[in-house]
Amino acid sequence: MMSNVTNLTQAQVATQTKPADVKTPQTKPQQQSDVNVQISDAAMAALKEATETPAQTAKEASAGDQQAKKVLAKEEAAVKAAEK
Repeated sequence: MMSNVTNLTQAQVATQTKPADVKTPQTKPQQQSDVNVQISDAAMAALKEATETPAQTAKEASAGDQQAKKVLAKEEAAVKAAEK
């Protein structure tokens, strides 16, 4: 189907494409609710490991913590690789 295109001025186009009183939906403020979340012991341990300081890692490694020793070894390897 073909339609004829008529000559319109810019003012006509602007007035024709302007939406007529579009109301924006108003959202109701959400109530804050108290939510208690429990995480597993494994998740808590992983969080502690991820957020511990290098000084804490070194302290744990010197006390014999195998995981801390591995972390220090990885850090040392990364430093040596960066120097090359």
